[in-house]
Amino acid sequence: MNAATVAELDELAVWFPSPGGPPVRAVDGVSLAVRASETLGLVGESGSGKSTTGLALLRLVDPTAGRIRVGGEDVTGWSRRRLRGLRRRVAMVFQDPQASLDPRCTVGASIAEPLVVHRLAGSAEARRRRVAELLDLVGLRPETAGRHPHELSGGQRQRVGIARALAGEPDLIVLDEPIASLDLSVQAQIMNLLRRLQRDLGLTYLFIAHDLAAVEHMSDRIAVMYLGRIVETGTPAQIWREPAHPYTAALLSAIPVADPLVERDRRRIILSGDLPSPTDPPSGCRFRTRCPQARPACADTDPPAIEVAPGHHAACLYAGEAVPAMRADPPPPAADAAR
Repeated sequence: MNAATVAELDELAVWFPSPGGPPVRAVDGVSLAVRASETLGLVGESGSGKSTTGLALLRLVDPTAGRIRVGGEDVTGWSRRRLRGLRRRVAMVFQDPQASLDPRCTVGASIAEPLVVHRLAGSAEARRRRVAELLDLVGLRPETAGRHPHELSGGQRQRVGIARALAGEPDLIVLDEPIASLDLSVQAQIMNLLRRLQRDLGLTYLFIAHDLAAVEHMSDRIAVMYLGRIVETGTPAQIWREPAHPYTAALLSAIPVADPLVERDRRRIILSGDLPSPTDPPSGCRFRTRCPQARPACADTDPPAIEVAPGHHAACLYAGEAVPAMRADPPPPAADAAR
């Protein structure tokens, strides 16, 4: 494991039992490395296994197979007691800030809880000062500490969730769809806040989302997930301009563009059928049942990740070959100034 790697997943599998049938293969052989001070974006449609991957990294769900390493330590088989230390090193911001905050607790009590659990502030006064510091970091006034979640807006509640994640001074923060439940204007504010905090505090993020445009804006590297597997990884520029997997190209073609003239003339990739069941995934390439360029060999061979360019990998037998024939016009990337 590289010294600059904060967390690593090695052939991670998470299967859930299904009454009277085969297990649900939510995650099925995922290998990823998250490097220090970077944002790794994990993107895919609903049901692809993104959130389960993040939960497994924190050991909030138990892996069926594979290895989870954090800071060079194998945490796969850690006991409940040892996992308390892991939860300080890896924190999480959840999709729904309303559901992730205890409605009976004040904002100050919710943020202070990690300080108490991990014994990071000795006295009540020290905790009060630290809570005020954390509220200021996320752009909230000190008096917010005395309010309850229902008294706040959705954006304010998500800022509280971010402050609580920061309380333990973690090495890695898993952001599980942190903007999905927010209005568009508030989404931009939260993304800008996360980027500022990363710049000022040297934070490392695993940013999970189904919105490829948001992932492109936030991430240093992107991993595309489909039906429990990683199908493509690369930089935002590589993914955006030269997608090597047909599924990535289809995702890009679905992103709307604000300019109606550009939108009218763009080519689209229309996928047939629905996402296959994770209890009975297709043989060979899991995307073949929806891929416009599928060939007979795709049903027989589970494609390995092929390096199509330095740092750019795609799990397709015809990576870099099939996609140009079906490539759609991607939306323009986020402006460099927004980075």
